[in-house]
Amino acid sequence: MNESKSDFTTVDINEFFTEDELSQDSFKTGIVIFTEKQRQLVKALRSALTEIKSERLDRFNRRIEDLKNLAAAIASFPSLLERANLTGGTRTPASLIDSLVNSNREGDTTLQLPSKATLGKGFLVAKLHTFSSMEKLARESGLDKKTTAAIHDETIAMMFLLLAEDVYLNLIRDTSLPMASRRQLAISLLLLWEHRADQNITDISPVLHSVWNARTRLAPAFGTMMGTSELIMISFQLDEQWSQFIKTMLGDPGVNQAMEEFLFGISYEQITRLKELLREKGIAAISRDEVSSFLDEDVKTNVSEDYRDFFQQYSLRRDNARARKRLNIPGPHKTLEDYFISFVMDSNRKKQEKDTVAQKIPQ
Repeated sequence: MNESKSDFTTVDINEFFTEDELSQDSFKTGIVIFTEKQRQLVKALRSALTEIKSERLDRFNRRIEDLKNLAAAIASFPSLLERANLTGGTRTPASLIDSLVNSNREGDTTLQLPSKATLGKGFLVAKLHTFSSMEKLARESGLDKKTTAAIHDETIAMMFLLLAEDVYLNLIRDTSLPMASRRQLAISLLLLWEHRADQNITDISPVLHSVWNARTRLAPAFGTMMGTSELIMISFQLDEQWSQFIKTMLGDPGVNQAMEEFLFGISYEQITRLKELLREKGIAAISRDEVSSFLDEDVKTNVSEDYRDFFQQYSLRRDNARARKRLNIPGPHKTLEDYFISFVMDSNRKKQEKDTVAQKIPQ
């Protein structure tokens, strides 16, 4: 998509967004460099580095300016929320949404995505690395634990934004979902691309992070697959949406298989093979440390709370799920994150529809 020569005119977004969506007041174009909370964290760290006269202050300030300059450069590309007359033709938000929900492409679609989407992802990765460095600087400069923890939480939230982009693209292409859900997901994806911020994921990420942390504390017994019940019990203490998801969806074979992959950190194929091996040998269960020797391959089953481990494990499960779907073979065709985010967004959409109907009923 060539966007080097373009002019763009604002169009009435009522043409393709509903009243409920418009009421969110989130349609200013441009990347959100820092939220107000993030600005306060940058300010707090800058003050701490100034007080201790750290030589790293200049490097930190340069990194912040680099982020701003990068965002400014990306902002020069046509907005995804406006009509744009590009060298390849006219593009509107409605046409982008149509192309997303009607696409049947397999494999990497990087070259089919708008330039702003691809560049914005690079910005988000740079911002995530900046906040990861800020957390280290915060500890070294003696910043209070509450502020340091807040920087850590913002870093985690950015990782979930990267994950959300994958999930949205997966679900938009899922023809088993209602078209209304897929179009809503496409709108959310456009907003994420435009702003590199997403209120849906801001609400969801603490839940998934809590579930991941709960997973790191479990020591499941491979073979019997004990540990699932423990996670379910913990789930009911985490969040109402998550517990509702567990109660409503865990009976679905795909969700159950995706949950096992999430919990045990190995693929559906490895889980199946391990169950067969243990059944043949008459062994009830084994520990994490024994999995590699039984499967006769190097399998990483240990987990940590590092956000990079979370994203790496997610990406492995995502790639495996996509391959199964493409080849139409047994096993989960979606990740647990796909299922959960779809469940939450569909629940929110139904609630909005019900509220809209209720408002129209005469009192």
